[in-house]
Amino acid sequence: MQPAKPDTSQLDLFGREAAPARPVYTEPVWTTPSGATPRQPPPVSPYVAPPQTAVPLKPRAVTPPTAEQPPKRQLLVGDFVLEYSLRRSTRRSIGFMIDDEGLRITAPKRISIAEIDNAIHAKQHWILSKLKERRERRAARLEKPPVEWVDGARLPYLGSDISLRLLVGGRNRSSYDAETRTLSIILVPGATEELLKERVKAWYQQEAKQLFVQRLDLYAERLGVRYSAFGLSSAGTRWGSCTAERKIRLNWKLIHFSLPLIDYVIAHELAHILEMNHSARFWNTVGLIYPEYEEARNLLRKRAQELPVLFP
Repeated sequence: MQPAKPDTSQLDLFGREAAPARPVYTEPVWTTPSGATPRQPPPVSPYVAPPQTAVPLKPRAVTPPTAEQPPKRQLLVGDFVLEYSLRRSTRRSIGFMIDDEGLRITAPKRISIAEIDNAIHAKQHWILSKLKERRERRAARLEKPPVEWVDGARLPYLGSDISLRLLVGGRNRSSYDAETRTLSIILVPGATEELLKERVKAWYQQEAKQLFVQRLDLYAERLGVRYSAFGLSSAGTRWGSCTAERKIRLNWKLIHFSLPLIDYVIAHELAHILEMNHSARFWNTVGLIYPEYEEARNLLRKRAQELPVLFP
């Protein structure tokens, strides 16, 4: 399958491209809207009716936490018991990061636990406000109704919507038509909705990997840096990361957003190769290759809250 070329017309002001008006059927693919006369027989549903009796599931073995997942520490901060995970590294200062898993702290090996606790108390107002903000954003996402996986469903892709077409074939495969903005998923008879979602996710990830490498190379050349490795991540809302070894990871879900927002995250992570912090020097570095970073950063937060729930 040839990779779809990104629509560079989206570069203008980060706007969502208006999707062309076309009928979207909410009924299953094998039905026809009332009053419509199909010219050809409608396609057959790739799904089978779910069984009426419960099917016993094979119990899944519980995987114990690995050595890279130490138990969380607890600290009384004001009226709250604050939990945080601690990781030691070769960095020179204490680093704070908040994601859907809570507060994560990275500290040099020479820093004692008492010094880390003092640093938490010094930043407690920032930490508590960010944790509250993250909880509210997560709750808002979970309240959104999930996407209905039916023929004609609308899926977010590069800042706009594409149509999902469900077909039956001899083997599972997918294809994307950039002109009609249609993603066709062909499944064998009897396929389940779970398999459909896995095929769509695999297509998203394939598109993301190809596009992200292109944009990484473009902005790395502009900044005059080299990254040592690149990989996709599936973090909740963390869009990217860069290690001291110049290893960059980008969240594949960025493929839902317009190209300028993807470029902002890429410029952000590449700038960390020169500045492993978020100081004024760091943002000046980002501005060298992406001057509109403030607008993009704010718009990324907004767009993230507008995304439909695809894979809860």
